Amino acid sequence: MISTQLIDTGNSKSFPKDFYINVTNDPSSKILTIIGENVQQAFKALKNPEQFDLILLELDLECLGEHTGEKMGSEGSNVLGFARFRMGIDPPSQLIELVKQAQSFESSLQLAKSFFESQNFIVATCADTPGRIVNRLIRPYLNSVLRRLDDGLASASDMDLTLKLGLGYPEGPLSLLSRSGLAQHAQTSEYLFKALGKNEFSPARRAQVALKNSQQHE
Repeated sequence: MISTQLIDTGNSKSFPKDFYINVTNDPSSKILTIIGENVQQAFKALKNPEQFDLILLELDLECLGEHTGEKMGSEGSNVLGFARFRMGIDPPSQLIELVKQAQSFESSLQLAKSFFESQNFIVATCADTPGRIVNRLIRPYLNSVLRRLDDGLASASDMDLTLKLGLGYPEGPLSLLSRSGLAQHAQTSEYLFKALGKNEFSPARRAQVALKNSQQHE
């Protein structure tokens, strides 16, 4: 198993309690992993980041460039971003979305893949974009389904059934949203809508209502 130095700033979304990263905090390791809600503060406090072969920063929905800075497409170093995908309030999955920049070190990228794979994660590499792969693909689809429900195309149960039978999905999209959190879907979609300016990410009406209701009960 590949070891790492670990800085945990608290309230990690990728590795909450009971889903923690299975590593030993090894002060001699040339890999540094920073997780939690204050990643940027901890990263900026590093005195000699070049001493590491690899620095991994846990991301939420934001770009890695918000932490490292950007240089008109020439950015990249030994610093990579990552997030363990989770759907709303569901437990984290075994998918790691590994974020690279245009000039990220190939040696750091290969080391990152080996590191996560040694923890039995499945690694998908993506460019530095808000929301990464899964959210960019699934949020427009889910918003479209919600809008068709508002249009009266079919009942929620019939829409789920047809997508399960027709496309072989293990679960219908509306059942998925009900279980994993419609308000959480709204938050993610709203972030991507503001970041990317594309109408397909604008939260559907039902998602907006769910978010308002959740905020009123906080």
